[in-house]
Amino acid sequence: MSELVTDVPIEKRLERFRPELVGYCYRMLGSAFEAEDAVQETMIRAWRARDTFEGRSSLRSWVYRIATNVCLTMVDSAQRRVRPMDLGPAGSGYATHPGDIHPEKIWVGPVPDERILPEGSDPARLIAERESIRLAFVAALQHLPPRQRAVLLLREVLAWSAQEVADLLEMTVAGVNSALQRARATISAATPSAGDAFQPLDEVQRALLARYVKAFEAYDLSALTSLLHEDATLSMPPLALWLRGHEDITAWMSGTGRGCRGSRLVPVVASGMPAFGQYRPSESGAGHDPWALIVLEISDGRITGVNNFLDTARLFPLFGLPAHLDEQVVEPQQGDQRP
Repeated sequence: MSELVTDVPIEKRLERFRPELVGYCYRMLGSAFEAEDAVQETMIRAWRARDTFEGRSSLRSWVYRIATNVCLTMVDSAQRRVRPMDLGPAGSGYATHPGDIHPEKIWVGPVPDERILPEGSDPARLIAERESIRLAFVAALQHLPPRQRAVLLLREVLAWSAQEVADLLEMTVAGVNSALQRARATISAATPSAGDAFQPLDEVQRALLARYVKAFEAYDLSALTSLLHEDATLSMPPLALWLRGHEDITAWMSGTGRGCRGSRLVPVVASGMPAFGQYRPSESGAGHDPWALIVLEISDGRITGVNNFLDTARLFPLFGLPAHLDEQVVEPQQGDQRP
């Protein structure tokens, strides 16, 4: 339908852009919650300014201009979001204290894939989209000055032309190309190995995830360790502590983390990667209660990162995960199974 059709209310015409705008704002801001807030503010501003839209640019370009301005304002007033690995060296798995707790506003957090990925996309596009919302990539984006961040996302992820980006950001084409070159250099230095996006039809990945669930729920640390890359990391936001390597991860899980024994996992997809809602045995003795959202990083058939996000009060509702598991087998509540 043409964007110039006027018998469709503008709020409905704008609404179709919501998923991609949430994805754009998530990459800009590093937080699913801030991204939702930014898109809501964008929609409000667009509706209030609806009479100023003259059709000289596409409605999509117009609303992206508004979203970009919202994000630039939010980024300017916020602390750069990080991962635990950005705050200091790896800790010891033999420690008995989990480390300092930092507020949510400093962490790069996960986002549900289904909130931002287009329905009905071909598998190749889904994989590309998932690669651009991985935690490591989003964390690397936070190293960029805000306008460079916008340039990189608009040019490299959304495939806008240099002229389109220049028009949106009120820059010259030469300025856009220069900013893009600098952004690429920073991202290349800041981003670790790419890793593999979630691919539900990949037999190797499916087998690895099945072995992970079996080993974790049995709390078979030997089997779990066999699935980890030798330099695998374990992090637990909002805790600052993070660990690297088989010895420290195993020591932590058999020591301070032994309360996870008897846990159950419910699969979801987060930030383009396989993830699980983890439920530990309830202190009441009945069923299991939320403990962490586990987001796995995978490369070449091994797990390279285990990211345990402990803010279950906000994250479990966001991912459609139940507030409690009873004793019967529970089917996944959410979890994008699209190829």
